[in-house]
Order: sequence, then C-alpha cells, then structure tokens
Amino acid sequence: MYAVIKTGGKQYRVVAGEKLKVEQIPADIGAQITLDQILMVGEGEAVKIGAPLVQGASVQATVVSHGRHDKVKIFKMRRRKHYQKHQGHRQNYTEIRIDGISA
Repeated sequence: MYAVIKTGGKQYRVVAGEKLKVEQIPADIGAQITLDQILMVGEGEAVKIGAPLVQGASVQATVVSHGRHDKVKIFKMRRRKHYQKHQGHRQNYTEIRIDGISA
C-alpha cells in the first residue's frame, strides 16, 4: 500500500517502512506524528484519489532526526559592472519513518 502525502508545500509518495526528509516539523525526536493531508491512496489496482483530500485517510510516522541540508551556493554577477554577490543557504529538515498507512 502506498500514499501520496502533502507536507511543507511538497508532495511525497510514501510506503510503510520508508524514511524520508521533509520540511521541518516542530516535533521531538521519537515522537509519533499523524499526517492527514493525503492526496491519494493506492493498493495494487485499487486507487483512491481525493478531491482534494481523501476523507478518513491518514499516515502515521515517527520523527527520526532533525538536521540541515547541504549548502546551496548563490552567485550573482553583472559583467563589466564590477558587481559580484555571494550568498549561501542551508534548509532545515526533519527525517521521518513511515509506520503505517490507514485508508
């Protein structure tokens, strides 16, 4: 069984037992969380598509860790104008483990 969830403005296809990094969620390490924005649930040929969400569906997950992604370097330059700008950004993330999907 798989599901398509929405969290942090992004969509993820998840399966039970899978680990993934999502936008930062304010929860303690080891805490059980419930993701209730489920866009689609599928099992083999049977697929339920929400309009926009599947009613009564949820995904249970456990917070594994918090961290920061690698630095993204931003470099802006205007040729012949003596303009150069260096910038960097590191985005926070929460790593979660999918425990179960209920439809």
